[in-house]
Amino acid sequence: MTEPVILIPARYASTRYPGKPLVMLEGADGHKSLIQRSWEAACKVLPKEQVYVCTDDARIEEASKDFGAQVIMTDESCPNGTWRCAEAVANAGLDADIVVNLQGDAPLTPYWYVESLIAAMKASPDTAVATPVLRCDEHALNAFKTDRAAGRVGGTTVVFDKDQNGLYFSKEVIPYCDKRDESAPVPVFHHVGVYAYRRDALLSYPNLVEGALEQLEGLEQLRFLENGLPVKCVEVEARGRVFWELNNPSDVALIETELKKALP
Repeated sequence: MTEPVILIPARYASTRYPGKPLVMLEGADGHKSLIQRSWEAACKVLPKEQVYVCTDDARIEEASKDFGAQVIMTDESCPNGTWRCAEAVANAGLDADIVVNLQGDAPLTPYWYVESLIAAMKASPDTAVATPVLRCDEHALNAFKTDRAAGRVGGTTVVFDKDQNGLYFSKEVIPYCDKRDESAPVPVFHHVGVYAYRRDALLSYPNLVEGALEQLEGLEQLRFLENGLPVKCVEVEARGRVFWELNNPSDVALIETELKKALP
């Protein structure tokens, strides 16, 4: 078994935020692009020799090489990050048994989220796909609801079975919990946009049928569920860290606020 690798899929033509990977974000360590901050987050988990930026855009390729990243070029027709990672593995001939997809819009991803994911895959050789989930607190739940009320997608939530296998992922807030016992823990889990795949499972992805649920939600991981492949949900702890992806221009200020802190 070879060492794991982390792939960071990044495209310039984002529907909600064109040019997002090259957006400059101010932090305690100065101004850096979103893609550089995502790469640096990955390098806290694995040596930079095991981290790759995967893109179809020459501007992202040039910027990534300027800060020292390895780059794998992929086709502009890749419809999502998982597909792009599959193509990158094939194009570069990577033979890692575990491939991590750290999406390029999540610079706040704590390193222990990815470490927990890799550890779970190593501990369970039968697990083909895994992803981290984070239990919401009241603040996070209210933020999700506020975004949805305003017509924004604030993130993805997930429900899973007793064996931690995902039942459904949604851009809506699930499960419905307006009548819950507020003395109990919040039953909503934030899906963290990181995936770990066995190499064979990842390479099978472009050949799987796109289902109606994936089309409606626009969530690539639903393709695995709709084709009968379980997705293991690995619960992680925030340890005081705020986790948000950069989905909309309005998220920049929120993320910069966190980046200006001295993060562990």
